[in-house]
Amino acid sequence: MIKRSLYFGNPAYLKTANEQLVIEMHDSGEAKTTPIEDIGLLVLDHQQITITQALLAKLLANNTAVITCDATHHPTGMLLNLDGNSLQSLHFQAQVEATVPLKKQLWQQTVMAKIYNQAVLLEQQREENKLLLNYAKEVKSGDIDNHEAKAAAYYWKRVFPDFLEFRRERYGPPPNNLLNYGYAILRAVVARSLTASGLLPTLGIFHRNQYNAYCLADDIMEPYRPFVDRQVCAIVRANGRFLEMTPGMKKELLAVPAMDVQIDGQKSPLMNAVQRTTASLAKCFEGKSRKLLYPELI
Repeated sequence: MIKRSLYFGNPAYLKTANEQLVIEMHDSGEAKTTPIEDIGLLVLDHQQITITQALLAKLLANNTAVITCDATHHPTGMLLNLDGNSLQSLHFQAQVEATVPLKKQLWQQTVMAKIYNQAVLLEQQREENKLLLNYAKEVKSGDIDNHEAKAAAYYWKRVFPDFLEFRRERYGPPPNNLLNYGYAILRAVVARSLTASGLLPTLGIFHRNQYNAYCLADDIMEPYRPFVDRQVCAIVRANGRFLEMTPGMKKELLAVPAMDVQIDGQKSPLMNAVQRTTASLAKCFEGKSRKLLYPELI
């Protein structure tokens, strides 16, 4: 069953009763409930939201990723379960002891999958993609030729309409804001699944920034980024240059975890596919497999 993504952008009081999330809206006084076990992602995007400790504890016990947003409505923090798998210490040990050659092979598979999905998205946008398809085939262990960066330079020049004169910059003009928001949602989904698979989101296979608590999440989300990009492309088509964030745009980006993807020959919601990816990663660390399962854009 796919978990739900819940977004709160108005003043509210959130508590729990009978294993339910109880939502009391400040403006109307209306109260609603939803089962905690159905929630995979909770986004808190208002400075006047109150949430009880009892609810937080139950959400985390359910392995719900809780995202908090700042005054500019951008995700700024994330809470995750610290005990998401019964074999966690065993998986931690296998992850810590992973060899450099294994990490390089895993990164090779990751970059190949990312570039391939970028190529598919360019084709869907009616752009030439043969160069990216070639790059995907040519990625070596550890991506020593830096095909990821070469592909990105080609991809970002073509994925959005020319009138935007787009450059991918974290704090650049729209639609960078939409990409940032979508990637934050995706990062939370991946970090949640890593925890559920008994892995440390901090210890990456490629990313190593000492100030980054989610290096592994940033690694594993790479082939999933084009799914966010496709959603942003749809928003651009519908809104042209008018790309300042609206509640409607947030709603579309929050739908990414429920988006259909193709993984291992089967159609699956993205959130479920991420869980299969992280489970396959755990098997790779344990020496039970050499293949990471990644999705294909369809």
